[in-house]
Amino acid sequence: MRLATAFDEIEPLGDPRVRDNEAYLGLLLLSRVVVRLGDFSPVPPEVIAGLYTADFAYLQGLYLELNTALSLSPAAAPLSPPTVPAAPPAATPSGGTVETTCPHCGTDLLLDLSGA
Repeated sequence: MRLATAFDEIEPLGDPRVRDNEAYLGLLLLSRVVVRLGDFSPVPPEVIAGLYTADFAYLQGLYLELNTALSLSPAAAPLSPPTVPAAPPAATPSGGTVETTCPHCGTDLLLDLSGA
């Protein structure tokens, strides 16, 4: 997973699937920022849609943790959904890469925190 850009969050809003069903936004957003998932690189929305609910929630929580931690003031605590038991990354989001494993399915994830 990589850090999201403004375009990553804005571009899916024009997708007809999102206009028909706002819940599709999270699926498209994750398919843009998840760089590799198992053998899939890039990760198509159909792969994200086929994930178990717990795995999808884990990726959403990880996305929120990585992308909101950078926008908060130093005094604020990072936000993460209370229902997602996401393990904290091995390093703080300051650049470089971090490897983590999904606690639900065991898939290895490589997180690119450089913003590229």
